[in-house]
Amino acid sequence: MALRHFGAAAAVAVTVGMMASPALAVTDIQWWHAMTGANNDVIVKLATDFNASQSDYKVIPTYKGNYPDTMNAGIAAFRAGNAPHIMQVFEVGTATMMAATGAVKPVYKLMAETGEKFDPKAYLPAITGYYSTSKGEMLSFPFNSSSTVMWVNLDELKKANVAIPKTWPEVFDVAKKLHDNGHPTCGFSNSWVTWVNLEQLSAWHNVPLSTKANGLDGFDTVLEFNGPLQVKHLEKLVELQKDKTYDYAGRTNTGEGRFTSGECPLYLTSSAFFGNVKAQAKFAFTAVPMPYYPDVKGAPQNSIIGGASLWVMGGKSADEYKGVAKFLGFLSDTDRQVYIHKASGYLPITKAAYEKAKAEGFYKDQPYLETPLLELTNKEPTENSRGLRLGNMVQLRDVWSEEIEQALAGKKTAKQALDAAVERGNTMLRQFEKTAVK
Repeated sequence: MALRHFGAAAAVAVTVGMMASPALAVTDIQWWHAMTGANNDVIVKLATDFNASQSDYKVIPTYKGNYPDTMNAGIAAFRAGNAPHIMQVFEVGTATMMAATGAVKPVYKLMAETGEKFDPKAYLPAITGYYSTSKGEMLSFPFNSSSTVMWVNLDELKKANVAIPKTWPEVFDVAKKLHDNGHPTCGFSNSWVTWVNLEQLSAWHNVPLSTKANGLDGFDTVLEFNGPLQVKHLEKLVELQKDKTYDYAGRTNTGEGRFTSGECPLYLTSSAFFGNVKAQAKFAFTAVPMPYYPDVKGAPQNSIIGGASLWVMGGKSADEYKGVAKFLGFLSDTDRQVYIHKASGYLPITKAAYEKAKAEGFYKDQPYLETPLLELTNKEPTENSRGLRLGNMVQLRDVWSEEIEQALAGKKTAKQALDAAVERGNTMLRQFEKTAVK
């Protein structure tokens, strides 16, 4: 049921010879999100600007914790009959949201039913592909998208007299020199160990992570990231971990401070790290595309996105859905997308916004903000690089990380670790199908 605020009492006041008009109702649109700090400020401004632009709807943003917390809260609220209208869900929650029968209203259906202006071709396909069916039907609305980049401490590379590496063999060589010249605890590292070293690695080299287009074409996907490329890459990390030319920095992004402190001169993580780098780094820096193996035919391919999208929850009234659709159209505005891009470092989701940012010379002084866009649009996405859609992805990543950690600790070979990660992951996927897919 819609929550409504009234500017005056609902009772009709009868006066001499006439009847006063009841005050117009404003329909509240609840928006649950996981943004903090400066990014929370962006969300508040977007809601405030939309509310000021019209008088029929009021978007109310509410912080509900980190990404898993927000998704879990939204699903629980739906079951209790009081879900928000819009919920921000991180990209790896896509399969879980799709499998929550009746809990969501696909964006393409919402826009068609409400008659709001909506052209799927206006959006960057490398971004929308992650959140769309194999037919190109948009399930959720891309909001804060990012990709993996390699952050570079330019001052330290200059001291070591080395150039910015482009390939993985060059990274290993440069990291060794950095390690031997003032960085004994970390030549290079990364956050999000499975995102960087399995998910993005596979897409960037046009190698499958799993069957069925990495799950986008069906939940009955089978993991297969224990192939030659992934095994070779992990073997090299294991070798370099021994003397800390490479040094493991954890499963999430808690180790990112190792770059801004100057400890790790090369660091692979999200492009959304930009705000912290800009605020904290006391050295010249840039962000460049992920390295690639030059002996892999066709590499590099294109990267896949991180970040989150906006899911429209089910069970709302036609009036409420009209307001949600208007708000999504408001977010799609070219100038607004340019603002979001500049204010947060997240990517613009429309082609027009990207082109306008370029035309304004935005990337001349900050070329690293275009790096993730260049990666995402490097080539037309293939079935191996459109994205991935795996059930229980948060739990899967923990299992994969656990096995990688076993290899880095010398307790398993790289092949043994990835074989185990695949086997355990496939068992979890089969369980997901039984419990979640209707």
